[in-house]
Amino acid sequence: MFDIDVRRFTSNLTRVGALFALPTALWFTASIEVHASSQLPNIVYIIADDQTYSDFGFMGNDTVKTPNLDELANQSLVYTNGYVPSSVCRPSLATMLMGTYPHQNGIYYNHSPPGWKEFGAVSSVEEYNRLREIPFANIKSKPTLPRTLKALGYRSFQSGKFWEGHYSNAGFTHGMTVYEPVPGLEYANRKLSNGDLVVQGNGDWGLKIGRLTMQPLWDFLSAEDEAPYFIWFAPFLPHLPHDAPEAFMALYEDNVDVSEKDVRYYASVSWFDDVVGQLLDKLEAEGELDSTMIVFASDNGWTASDGRYSSGDYKQTNTSKRSPFEDGVRTPILFRYDGVISPDVRSELVSTADMMPSVLKQVGETTVELPGMDIINEHPSTDRAVFGEIYPGNASAFNAPEKDIAYRWVRQGDFKLIKIHKHDKANPWNSYLSEDALFNVEEDPQEKINLFKNPEYLSTRNSLLELLDDWWAPREL
Repeated sequence: MFDIDVRRFTSNLTRVGALFALPTALWFTASIEVHASSQLPNIVYIIADDQTYSDFGFMGNDTVKTPNLDELANQSLVYTNGYVPSSVCRPSLATMLMGTYPHQNGIYYNHSPPGWKEFGAVSSVEEYNRLREIPFANIKSKPTLPRTLKALGYRSFQSGKFWEGHYSNAGFTHGMTVYEPVPGLEYANRKLSNGDLVVQGNGDWGLKIGRLTMQPLWDFLSAEDEAPYFIWFAPFLPHLPHDAPEAFMALYEDNVDVSEKDVRYYASVSWFDDVVGQLLDKLEAEGELDSTMIVFASDNGWTASDGRYSSGDYKQTNTSKRSPFEDGVRTPILFRYDGVISPDVRSELVSTADMMPSVLKQVGETTVELPGMDIINEHPSTDRAVFGEIYPGNASAFNAPEKDIAYRWVRQGDFKLIKIHKHDKANPWNSYLSEDALFNVEEDPQEKINLFKNPEYLSTRNSLLELLDDWWAPREL
């Protein structure tokens, strides 16, 4: 386990605490001069793994301790109403890498056919790898952010969560995920029916970043190379297992405001915040922070339920990860580029599908056609809609999202509509809803009051249904 610089963590906590003593409007909307960059910026994606949109200090949570992310937000353009199109990691991360929605890029599941359980029953490593590698053709054959940046002269480094096999499949020039099992790292591997060890598929050696080491990233940063770089920093944090070092557990164990089920999760959130601080400190020490554009988002939300695993960790609620509800699909989205992007807080609706077009526009690449928009230089209109799609973790077929789609959703203004798809079953997958729903998420953020059949909202319902179907086209459901 790498050493934890608790002194730096608590120092940042004190410094950010001083910022929070100021009126929010004063420290959040401080303006800096915007000017054209004379060279291509370095680009760093920082991605939280299973962290709900509200579980950050800068998002109004006064209990969880995220001083480094709070300081990052203070220096960033912050969109508080950001959304991921799918509330589970693989399709969510694919959208960030490819700039397209799951039904467009073909990555709408965590596990391709034959499925998670069936993969474990495969009798040989060779057959297992053959089956798992079939969907890698999607990311190999389509534009990705690292592949597009490489054409502009960028080198790139992948670390952390990555589901698409070897890092080079997505166009990274360097990386940690090599599609080989990691002895001793349980959450990176699985065993076949014959006892052979294989990759689980979620990042293998890359999952060591942040939890066990930062050295591969430091080595990449210290390389004598004048080319600009892109870093994919997606630590397996605060994702289960919630096994943060005691220094972070101690922040919450005696806090009466933190329920027992949140202690381990909050500790892992603060652990993630600490490794983010280490990265920011390293960039500053290398003199590269001012020439680096930093982009932050969560891959999906996670909220603790009362149920527990045998490990002692709590399970998530059925309204967070995997679900179409706010705790699953909402995330803050941040952009920091000192001297170029002015810090601000915006409430317009945005999507992680906007991240890639925003970054490419910032570096002068405008030829790649993507469904999102540049939200750095253009603020979305107040009537803009954002969209999403929820699927089972296992796909029944390749490149056929219409066969598995369980929920499609759209939000415009205060209203969010969720369309269910039962596929001749009594209820849609996981039974999050038994009928179509319309919620006013501003007045009803817990999505308890279904307005779909309320005649007062007929016009809103029909308008959102039309938007949703236009977005999904040309797929037939």
